Amino acid sequence: MAIPHFSLLTICGIDELPEHGPRRVTHVLSIVDPGLPDLEAFGSYDPHHRTIMHFHDIIDPQPGQIMPQQKDVEKILDLGSDFAGSGLSVAEAHLLVHCHMGISRSTAAMLSLMAQADPDAPEDLLFERLRAIRPRAWPNSVMIGYADHLLGRNGRLTAALGRHYGHQKRHQEYISNWMVELGRIREVAMAA
Repeated sequence: MAIPHFSLLTICGIDELPEHGPRRVTHVLSIVDPGLPDLEAFGSYDPHHRTIMHFHDIIDPQPGQIMPQQKDVEKILDLGSDFAGSGLSVAEAHLLVHCHMGISRSTAAMLSLMAQADPDAPEDLLFERLRAIRPRAWPNSVMIGYADHLLGRNGRLTAALGRHYGHQKRHQEYISNWMVELGRIREVAMAA
């Protein structure tokens, strides 16, 4: 299990949110662009705890956009600490993390939570677990860099991210091509 306080972990994009309403989600982490109106899909969900974060999915400064900051990853890890101390009933706890497409910000957040929950897990195993949850994962490298630092992984998480990108480049080539189109060439170049 990737985060021991949850029996089910889900990563998705905004367009997939309606299909998860009936799945008894207990906790939601929404990472969306600043200014995005609240999402109507959550109206069909059972009562749940929801945290909303606002920053763009970029890895280099862009005019008019907000980069992920260390304080954002700190907030994600604070949520992980809150989960650990909440006395959740594992059998009933379901964490859903989403961003716009369910590819980058959400997968970086989930990987950060998994690394926090299992500090002795080898980094490559964490990325393997992430791919099992979300096969098209391409975690935001800035967020992973902050998590690496905050969790004391001493560059190992970032190195494993490069190997993960290499795996995705071989098995999900369309994602790496898309990242090039989005100007995230630096991440594609990290692919081992």
